[in-house]
Amino acid sequence: MDKLTIKTLAKELQISVSSVSKALRDSHEISAETKQRVLALADKLNYTPNPYASSLRKRKSKTIGVVIPEVVNSFFSQSINGIEYIAKEKGYHVLIYLTHEDLENEKAILKDFESGRVDGVLLSVSRQTTDCSHIQELIDKEVPVVFFDRVFNEINTVKVTTNDFESAYLATKHLITSGCKNPGFLSIVGNLNIISRRLEGYKKALQEYGIKFNDDNIINCTTDWENNYKLLLKKFKSAKRPDGILSSIENLSIIIYKACEDLKLKIPADLQIISFSNLDTASFLNPPLTTVTQPAYEIGQTAAATLVKSLEKKNFIIPNETVVIPSVLIPRRSTKNKTSNK
Repeated sequence: MDKLTIKTLAKELQISVSSVSKALRDSHEISAETKQRVLALADKLNYTPNPYASSLRKRKSKTIGVVIPEVVNSFFSQSINGIEYIAKEKGYHVLIYLTHEDLENEKAILKDFESGRVDGVLLSVSRQTTDCSHIQELIDKEVPVVFFDRVFNEINTVKVTTNDFESAYLATKHLITSGCKNPGFLSIVGNLNIISRRLEGYKKALQEYGIKFNDDNIINCTTDWENNYKLLLKKFKSAKRPDGILSSIENLSIIIYKACEDLKLKIPADLQIISFSNLDTASFLNPPLTTVTQPAYEIGQTAAATLVKSLEKKNFIIPNETVVIPSVLIPRRSTKNKTSNK
């Protein structure tokens, strides 16, 4: 027989590892019937808890792991500031881990957390993450996880995000009411639900204003910025080029400016631009960039406060809920809105 572990008991009883662990500790979260089943099987198989593993789980590192896909995006740098504010206030250290948009990196990082390196995790998933088993496995090891920005709805925990659908709808509406007849959507290849919601918001605005949705106006970029630049040049040279662009990714907006400069397209006369962006320099671009500015700092604060509460309060169970903090559309001169003089 393989080495007898808590996983063995969980598999035999067809319940989660977390439930078995809580039953063995006589947790109030587990029913008397389940506790009886767990204890009976443990007695039958002569299961003896690993005292080292038990002490490791109980030891507090006073450290929070923050897992993000990148730091180039100003959204994440501002989110980290919000996270660190709460962590410092509550006496926690923060460790930042980058997945570089790679699922295997994400899996390896979360696997490492099972050792007790951190007390809890704040996670924004990679573009490649389509399966949540590695996340659930960490939670089953009693390491709490709270999502922020990029979330996985199948996991029962708090998810702190913004109103991506509504924001994209309002941004597209802004382009249309500013004179755009053929607005495009700048996307990025991957499985991000935030991009999907933004695309749906874009489509809703087109439908509302009687503009036929065209797949050709969805420009799918990658993390290869040189290739993205060439893709935009080709699109903007075409006879059916868009007269407005909603960029769903902050970093792509700068490439739009470069492509327009090289093609001698005038912003906003020839092409209006709105981008999801938290760039402090947005107002210094020429012309200043109209942005959908996300509440990055507040999202980080809210996610961290929830996680710390779960670590500090003995009987606190993280609810399965989504906390939505609205973004703000800030018109500037990259669109033709006459009320904007920023």
